[in-house]
Amino acid sequence: MLIALVCALSLSPLPQAACSSTSAAHAPRAEGKSILETAVAAGSFKTLAAAVGAAGLTDTLSGPGPFTVFAPTDDAFAKLPKGTLDTLLKPENKRKLADILTYHVVAGDVRAEKAIGLDFAPTVLGQAARLEVVRTADGKKTLTIDGARVVTTDIVCSNGVIHVIDSVILPRANIVETAKAAGTFNTLLAAAQAAGLVEALSGKEPLTVFAPTDAAFAKLPAGTVESLLKPENKEKLAAILKLHVVSGRKLAKDVLAAKELAPLQGNALKVAMAGDAATIGGAVISATDVLAGNGVIHVIDSVILP
Repeated sequence: MLIALVCALSLSPLPQAACSSTSAAHAPRAEGKSILETAVAAGSFKTLAAAVGAAGLTDTLSGPGPFTVFAPTDDAFAKLPKGTLDTLLKPENKRKLADILTYHVVAGDVRAEKAIGLDFAPTVLGQAARLEVVRTADGKKTLTIDGARVVTTDIVCSNGVIHVIDSVILPRANIVETAKAAGTFNTLLAAAQAAGLVEALSGKEPLTVFAPTDAAFAKLPAGTVESLLKPENKEKLAAILKLHVVSGRKLAKDVLAAKELAPLQGNALKVAMAGDAATIGGAVISATDVLAGNGVIHVIDSVILP
C-alpha cells in the first residue's frame, strides 16, 4: 500500500551515533592526507585506487576539493559479476568506468549528520543517488546509498571526507530507458516520440513523471490514441503529456505532503487520498518511487486530461 511505503521512506533524521555505521567520534581521521592517499594507506581500497588510476581521476581526487566519496571496499568490488571489473579496467571502457566512479563522488563536504537528513546525494556524474536510513535485521538504523550500506562514516581527509560502503553503486538509466525496460509503457513512449518530448525526458534536468501504463491509455475512448498520434495533433499531444510531468525529484512522501503539484503545462494537479490509494489529477497512483538517473517515475492507472 502506498501509505505503508511512504511511512517506510519517511524515517525521521536520527543522531549520527544511532547509526550502525561508525560515528564521527570513532571514525579514523586522515588529516593531511588526500582522499586518494587515505584510501591507498588504508589497504582495503586497492581496487578503487586502481580504478581511479585507470579512469584518469587521480589528479581530481588528489585536488583541493572538497569532495565526499562513498568508497567501495575491495570486498564490495568483488561482489560485481565475474569479469565485470576486468572489462571496466580496459582502456576502451575508460569513460564508462569514470562515470561509475564519479557516481560515488559528491562535491562538497557532506558528513553523516547531514547525509541522514537528505533524500538524494547529487553526484559529480550529474545524477542523484538515493540516500535512505533503514533498519537492519538486528533492528539498528543505518545509512544507505542506492541500497549500499554505509559501514564507516566521516573519515576526514585534507580535501574532503570518505564514507565506506559495502557495495558498488551503478548509475541509473534515464526516464525513457527505465520506462522502456519496464515493458508496460509502450504507448506512453510512442506518444512521447510523436510529441517530440523524448529528448527532454532523457535530459539532465530532474523530472518527476506520473506515467500512465498501456492499460491506462487503453481506457481512453476508441480511436483517441490513434488520433493524438497524428502529426497534426502534435501540440495537443504534447500538452497532455506535459500534464504528467513535474520539475524536480518528487518522492512518494513529497507527493503525499503536497496538496497540489504544478505540471510543466496546464493547471495545478490536485493530490488526494481515495481510501488507501493516493490520486493525482484524479488518476490513482498504483506504484511509486521508480528511480531513474534523471528523476522519478510514479505509475498511474489513468491518463490525465486537460
